Amino acid sequence: MTSTQCPRCQTELDEGPIMYRCSTCCRAVYAADLENDYVTRHPVAA
Repeated sequence: MTSTQCPRCQTELDEGPIMYRCSTCCRAVYAADLENDYVTRHPVAA
């Protein structure tokens, strides 16, 4: 995964490479979780 954006607010994450922190919503996310648990959803036409 090349992008390191917060799964909650889509802000660029700080620190790393093992644990990232979001300066906007103060969330800590492990890099392994970004690759496996937070998959970007694509809008689906209704």
